[in-house]
Amino acid sequence: MNSSTTGSTPPDNLTPQQQTMPKVNRLTAGDITASLKAGFSDFLARPVMSGFFGLFYAVFGILFVWALVWLGKIWMIIPAVVGFPLVAPFAAAGLYEMSRRLQNGESFGWRDILTVMADQRKRELGWMAFVTLFIFWVWIYQVRLWLAIILQNASFSDFDGFLNTVFFTPQGWTFLAVGTCIGAVLSGVLFAVTVIAMPMLLDRETNFVSAMLTSLRAVSESPVVMLTWAAIISITMVLSLIPAFIGLIFTLPILGHTTWHLYQRAVD
Repeated sequence: MNSSTTGSTPPDNLTPQQQTMPKVNRLTAGDITASLKAGFSDFLARPVMSGFFGLFYAVFGILFVWALVWLGKIWMIIPAVVGFPLVAPFAAAGLYEMSRRLQNGESFGWRDILTVMADQRKRELGWMAFVTLFIFWVWIYQVRLWLAIILQNASFSDFDGFLNTVFFTPQGWTFLAVGTCIGAVLSGVLFAVTVIAMPMLLDRETNFVSAMLTSLRAVSESPVVMLTWAAIISITMVLSLIPAFIGLIFTLPILGHTTWHLYQRAVD
């Protein structure tokens, strides 16, 4: 007996060519301003819940640095702190969901947001987390490599000694220059493939490769605007790290909410 399917069930032989990539829009400086206002509004709408994600991220950073000191990995403190913001987009997944629900006028509580975050391990966002952590690992590895090449004769018995070597010796200046250049490249690559991909994977049923390609297209469509947004994120995150990571309690949620609204403007 033959049977036929009805409704919206996709055929089994659906090919990638049949899937359409979303349209990306050209952004302006006004889009950043409007997104920042919307992000700040989302933060004020749920300050405790938003601040929780910033607090969690800050506490994790403090514990991470403490663990490096306890393990005697003094040389890793500066590169770890500098590279720590690289994983911020993944940490902001709960903030994206909050903004999505606020935008749609949906009510939600702690359980709703945490459940959505837990469910992401079954979706493509988990692969993006792998990409993020891999680039973070590459960053730490290259720092160790150049540390061995440039500062091979230096001794780091304590953190003060490490700072003195890095900031007050010619070898340390060379190390900072090389590390800054390589770090800028890695940060730029990670920003380009995640700035749109992270909120897009939470918002839509798509694969992480398509999300990364869409993110790259959005950056290439509005390079000046996206570079400006990257600079805002970088400067804000670095300044937030200075007072023992405490500033992240406020800045991470606002930046996370803002990224959601910028994604909404960048992708139809």
